[in-house]
Amino acid sequence: MTDDTTPQLQPMPGDWRRALAVVAHPDDLEYGCAAAVAGWTDGGREISYLLATRGEAGIDTLDPAECAPIREREQRASAAVVGVRTVEFLDHRDGVIEYGAALRRDIAAAVRRHRPELLITLNHRDTWGGVHWNTPDHRAVGRAVLDAAADAGNRWIFPELISEQGLEPWNGVRWVAVAGSTTPTHAVDATEGLERSVRSLMEHRTYIEALTDQDPAAYCRAFLTGAAEAAGRRFGGRPAVTFEVFPR
Repeated sequence: MTDDTTPQLQPMPGDWRRALAVVAHPDDLEYGCAAAVAGWTDGGREISYLLATRGEAGIDTLDPAECAPIREREQRASAAVVGVRTVEFLDHRDGVIEYGAALRRDIAAAVRRHRPELLITLNHRDTWGGVHWNTPDHRAVGRAVLDAAADAGNRWIFPELISEQGLEPWNGVRWVAVAGSTTPTHAVDATEGLERSVRSLMEHRTYIEALTDQDPAAYCRAFLTGAAEAAGRRFGGRPAVTFEVFPR
């Protein structure tokens, strides 16, 4: 329970049908918001994933050329667990993603293709909780998503998307929701999707086995249930996934 001074989180907006989740690496969504995605797809909403990289620099014992197809395969399997059928990769280089016009253009193009009402990304700020330094990839992609939401609707920004790809502007993004934020404003009940989120994270077995000596299943369950229960203290005691929502 929380005391009376703890601000409670608001329910996420529900009047939308399509979302696009854009993150840097395979596993980014599974560590943050797969339980929410599972609930949304159960309700008939369409969610697509866009990964800036294939996570090829994420496992020290695997050469990037060997690692990339493994992590791509695991990401597709992971997405399928929570009802996501469309998973795309941009092929920016893992670990050295650069924030700038090229990244914004790639994301704006995806927004125009998928025409989402909700954009989802991961913590774009310098730190996690003011304690742990965030990676440059997360910061670059998160900021580019926030900017690309507007870029996608402006025909005079990246006009080549129209002339070369036939992608007309899309002004339908209504919110950008940032998972993993230390200043969340909204939350989604994770009760129904939590078990599938654990299974979804476990699909990244190659990465997790390199990351920890713990049993993969125990590690995934402990991490996700602990985070959901902590978030639930600000959401009526229900396990939750939190987001910082920026209206458009």
